[in-house]
Parts: sequence; structure tokens; C-alpha cells
Amino acid sequence: MSSLQFHWFLPTYGDSRYIVGGGHGLPAGVAGGARPATLDYLGQIARSAEQLGYVGALTPTGAWCEDAFVVDSMLASVTSHFKFLIAIRPGLISPTLAAQMAATFQRYSNGRLLLNVVVGGEPHEQRAYADFSDKNERYERADEFLEIVRALWERPNVNFKGRFYQVENATLPSRPDPLPPLYIGGSSAGAGPVTAKHIDVYLTWGEPTPAVIEKVTRIRALAAAQGRTVRFGIRLHVITRDTPEAAWAEAERLLSAIDPETIKSVQAGLARSEGEGQKRMLALHKGSKAGLEIEANLWAGFGLVRGGAGTALVGSHVEIANKIKAYAAIGIEEFVLSGVPHLEEAYWFAEGVLPLLRKEGLWRHPRGEPVGLESTQADIPFSPAATRAPVRTAVAAS
Repeated sequence: MSSLQFHWFLPTYGDSRYIVGGGHGLPAGVAGGARPATLDYLGQIARSAEQLGYVGALTPTGAWCEDAFVVDSMLASVTSHFKFLIAIRPGLISPTLAAQMAATFQRYSNGRLLLNVVVGGEPHEQRAYADFSDKNERYERADEFLEIVRALWERPNVNFKGRFYQVENATLPSRPDPLPPLYIGGSSAGAGPVTAKHIDVYLTWGEPTPAVIEKVTRIRALAAAQGRTVRFGIRLHVITRDTPEAAWAEAERLLSAIDPETIKSVQAGLARSEGEGQKRMLALHKGSKAGLEIEANLWAGFGLVRGGAGTALVGSHVEIANKIKAYAAIGIEEFVLSGVPHLEEAYWFAEGVLPLLRKEGLWRHPRGEPVGLESTQADIPFSPAATRAPVRTAVAAS
């Protein structure tokens, strides 16, 4: 089994000690938090995550948050190795321009771009961006889009004529090196063929294990039919503490702050979604605070007031490490995680769970640095347990 990779999340809509609303399918203005999404704060999260051993961070996209490409271009200058998983949205941008932006980001960030292909599952949001295509058309268009982008990254001159795009003598001033890996998440049938032909990492939201196994098996078979292999990742929130009781107490604290009217309002908005993944998230909790532990250590509470990924790993560090090992056993190699507040929760997971995985050979720090339980502890001055050698003082001759 190869070393697992862990990514964090940049809340470009604001952060809080409680679950912040917003997410796929919700309009502008509904998200926000006690901590504004300033560049200083986002940079603090990014630098901390980099130091802690996360490979990179997912940045959200949509009308409810700041633009991912612009924000991450700025944050690249305050990090050195940290990668950025940024959305590209076929239909909302020219494939030639997208290929050029990616190449430029790779050049000036020294190869730290990961691209998340977002086809779009919310018709009202797509229309706000001047896109009136239906879901099937969006996947067909994404197929052509990615074919052009890949060609531009690999060839000096590209001509293409399809149903959705036509380009003539398209070139780039420089091609990306290395090529940015392509990620996608999608439970709809149309996501399968696009993944099989073009994608490097397929992401699923945190559904019960049998559903995850079904996706991995299906996508792997589709990719094999194309003569390709695909890596698999999962998108989850996380609440990890020293004991199970402390973790579930934190989940209950978050839940207790959500009022029924907010749940009702958010669920009504999310019900409009065409996305199969969003429908699956809604089915896990059915808009109710009851029965939210849908599988051992998998909690659906986030989805009550948040679109997109709505489940969290909840438990002690040992329980979370075991849950991750179970996902790894069915083929999951990358974990895209988040928690509220994002700064503090990045530390909880990195210091509590990652050392356990490292001890079993399942994870290593991207730069070989110690984290959490493996860090060297500083001595307490004048303590009997101090390990520093005694200071020798010269004694004057009498």
C-alpha cells in the first residue's frame, strides 16, 4: 500500500467555531463566520497545514465563496511546498484560457497546482453564470473541454472541432511541467466516462462504506476499459479528540447550535439540486437531527446546514486512524479533510491521527518532518526530568 495523502481545506467564505452554512447549491450571502476569510487568516491556515504535513488544500468554488484561482494565486506566495486543489469549471471558461492559467500557475508556483473539475450540479447556480445546459450536456461538454486542455499541455498546436467547442491553431506560451493532476467528484452516471478518459483522482463524498466500495469498483472498471488507472480519494469533515467521549461532545456542541428553522431553510434550497451526490447526502440525514451516526464513526450532522460534503469522521484519534485504514483497504489513497474552526482542527488531526498512521507505515510527512506525538518535547528548565546535559561552570582556584 502506498503512502496515504492528506489535504486540508481553505474556507474562502469565512470560518467559525460552529458549522458555517453555505456550500454547493446555496446562493451568495448565506455563508459567513466569526472569522472573515482574509488573506492573512487563510494564509495562516495554509502555512500551518503545510508545516503539519498536509500535501495541499481544496479551495471551494461557487457564488457563495471567493474565487479559488485568485485566492490561491495569492496564497502560493506565502507557502513553499503546499499544493492547491483549485476548481476549473467547463462551460464557464474557455478550455484554452483554462490550460493557459494552469500552465502559468504551475510555472510561478513551482508545480503546486492540482485541478478539480467541477461540472456543476445546481442549475440555478449555472444559470447565474450564464450556463443553461442540462446535466448530461455538462458532462459531454466536460469531455471535450478536457480533451482540448490535455492536448494544449502536450502539443505545440491544437485544432479541435466538436459539438461544444471549436479551436483553431491554439497554442500556449509555455506548457506546464509537471502536468497538473486532474481530480473530479461526481456520483451521476455521466461522471464515469469522463473520469475513465481524463481524470487522475476520483473523489467521493463520505458515504457509508458499501456505497464507497461500489463507486471504487465501478470507476476502476471503466478506467481499465480505457487502458488507464485512477487513484481514489474521499472528502470528509473530521472531529478527532483524545477520547471518543470528547469527540462526540464536540459533535453535540455543533449540533446544539443549529436551530430547526435554519435546517428547514437550507434543506429546501438543497432539494433543488440536480446533483446525484447532493441527493445522496440529503438522504443520509433526511433533514433530522436524529440518527446522525450513519455508520460507526461517520456522522451526517454537517449536511444539515451545509451543501456538498456533509459527513464527518468523529471519534478518538485511534478510532479515526482505524477508520482511515479501513478506507485505505478498499482503495482510498487521498483524504480531503476539514473541520471547524479550520485552523485548530488541522492541528487536532495532524497531531493526533497522523503519528498513528506514520507508526504503521501508512503515512509520511511530505518533507520528513516530525508531527504531534513524534515531535521532540522541550525540556522544562531546572526539572529533574530534563535531559539536557548539565552546564559545567569553571571554579576559580583558591
